[in-house]
Amino acid sequence: MTVDPKTIAIYDLKADDYVQMLGRTAPDRQLSDFIKALEPGGRVLDLGTGPGKSAAALADRGFRVEAWDLSQAMLDIASQHSGVATRKAGFDDLDGDAIYHGIWANFSLLHAERPDFTRHLAAIHRALVPGGIFHIGMKLGKDAGRDALGRFYTYYQQDELEGLLADTGFTTITTSLGRGSGLSGEVSPWITILSHA
Repeated sequence: MTVDPKTIAIYDLKADDYVQMLGRTAPDRQLSDFIKALEPGGRVLDLGTGPGKSAAALADRGFRVEAWDLSQAMLDIASQHSGVATRKAGFDDLDGDAIYHGIWANFSLLHAERPDFTRHLAAIHRALVPGGIFHIGMKLGKDAGRDALGRFYTYYQQDELEGLLADTGFTTITTSLGRGSGLSGEVSPWITILSHA
């Protein structure tokens, strides 16, 4: 498993706080763009679903949704959403070919260690049908470290992340940049990239 156990334990402990934080956030333009790019009714994986807010929105739009996470507390919340099939699984569990029309990895892969990152991208690319849609959200920065809560993060620069996606066979559709505070309260720059396989 390439996700830090301490990070998972923090998500288990803070699951209710995370739900409350997401309840205060505005509707996600990136999720709307992802939905528009998908084949209607397609099969979608929310990889690192957290409490399943995005997975629920996808299911409500008629997609066949799988929601994976390694935090049991998060999965317990996500499983309450109608039409969302949850599974306790992580990045290393993705090993199929041409399964999904879309994969949504919104600020989850930033918890993977740097030596494993390109392997995870390659597995995602293989798991998508040709032309399938991939969304990734990451915090921008250098190196790796822990936030104020103790969660482990690996940071990337924009050009580095775009290069890794291109090297794996993804073609960028749109890129969004911003700044915001998450569960720890720390303000960080972030990037989201929508691409296709």
